[in-house]
Amino acid sequence: MSRVSGYSGGGLMIKCEHPQYKTKPKYICKESDGCSERKSPGVQDEWMENGDVSLYDDTRTGVLMVFFRELKAADAGTYRCGVNVSHYTEIFTELQLNVKHDAKYPESMTESVHLGGEVNISCQVPEEHEVHFCKEDDNHICQKISSSKVTQMNGSSERNEERVFTVSISNVSVRDAGVYWCGAETRDTYLTFISLTTKIQLNIINTYLTFISLTTKIQLNLIMPPVVRHEGESAEIICPYDSIYKSKPKSLCKGKCSTRDRNTLSETVREEKETKTDRLTLNDNVTASVFTGTITGLTAEDAGKYWCAVTLERDLNYLYTHLMVIMNEELNLTKYEGDDVSIQCKHHDEDQKSFCKAHEASMCVKDGDSLETIRDDRFSFSDEASTGVFTVNITELREEDSGIYWCGAPVITKLHLNVKRNFSMIIIISVCVILLLIGGFTLTVWKLRHKRRGDAHTHLPTIPSDGLLYAAVSFQKREESLSDAAVRFSKEEIHCDYAAVSRRMRLN
Repeated sequence: MSRVSGYSGGGLMIKCEHPQYKTKPKYICKESDGCSERKSPGVQDEWMENGDVSLYDDTRTGVLMVFFRELKAADAGTYRCGVNVSHYTEIFTELQLNVKHDAKYPESMTESVHLGGEVNISCQVPEEHEVHFCKEDDNHICQKISSSKVTQMNGSSERNEERVFTVSISNVSVRDAGVYWCGAETRDTYLTFISLTTKIQLNIINTYLTFISLTTKIQLNLIMPPVVRHEGESAEIICPYDSIYKSKPKSLCKGKCSTRDRNTLSETVREEKETKTDRLTLNDNVTASVFTGTITGLTAEDAGKYWCAVTLERDLNYLYTHLMVIMNEELNLTKYEGDDVSIQCKHHDEDQKSFCKAHEASMCVKDGDSLETIRDDRFSFSDEASTGVFTVNITELREEDSGIYWCGAPVITKLHLNVKRNFSMIIIISVCVILLLIGGFTLTVWKLRHKRRGDAHTHLPTIPSDGLLYAAVSFQKREESLSDAAVRFSKEEIHCDYAAVSRRMRLN
């Protein structure tokens, strides 16, 4: 009995070979229910869905292909893969399917490449297995790619158990958009098992397109730059396409284009025609391979994600862009340094919350996604998903926080924040400084005066008469020396002997 393994959530392709019975009807069934429910395509040489699997009975090679789109634990068990040789005879091969659970798989990733450029996709596979690289078709069947544009490079071992291999896609075109898978292929005598473990989303960039991404399941979509317009204005959404689709009907839809998910802002245009419904006009320019949608009288309800689609067997949603509407009503906030402020912004559940400081709103978006460009611990976000509102809290405002902010996504509100210096605090501080200076000056003057008084007290005369000012002095000779007494004055010194000094008061 052959054994095959796949990962929960991943894809699995089983190929049962019956080369000697190419045209005989083939089937697969699970033994646990006695093979009572046999799954077969019913129609040969065409993919058919049967429950959660797709089947293809190839009469050219005699191979039955069974594709499990998304493995579940319930899919594990023993299967018979057989062929009805006649009404009484059948031949089958048994296989044991094991469904593993690993947080690592299925892996998803995104890559970007310019139109006409080259992209390299790296995947990991077990060392002993062959590499399988495929792209989903319109029926979500992963078909192996046979193109000269796709080159597989030799892998290198990262660990003993797994190796990394790289697939290169050159000269990328719009048709390369889609979902890719890579995984491991195991061959047995009459069975081939392909376990798909990596989903890759490939996005392409050109003059109109912002980027193309690849993921391990690879979904290739084209993304256009966001369109930013004011409420009441008109918005033009440009959808370039490959020239092979010029004769196909094309649609522009808010939300994905499908028969069961149509928005009022959805319309289809056919080759070289113009269609108009209410406020939406579509025009297809097949010469330039571009169709354009114009929406007039924009409102908040018009904001969101718009998809460009080409109708094949079903709608192929290959490109999208974000339409962002700036509301005419602006917010003006005036605060002071040191204050705290809370600002409420609107957003949709599926959109990234956006609060950005920039001169223009278009500077706040990149590749169709809003960016939270503020990196500061003073800024914090709190989300109220049920109300479609998130709150931005800013603490300890500074003067440099002043400026223009854009709040919300995809409906944007312009906010003018003016942070003033707190003059009341400045006045209080200034008064305190002045009072301190006055107090210091007063204290200094008082100390100087006190010092002078102290010095004057030290030099006061000890005899009261020493401090007298005499208005006149009369000299009188001593009686014992009346005959020869004299008074002498000189510049350097004055010597005089007094017999008596009389004091008089001078009246002015």
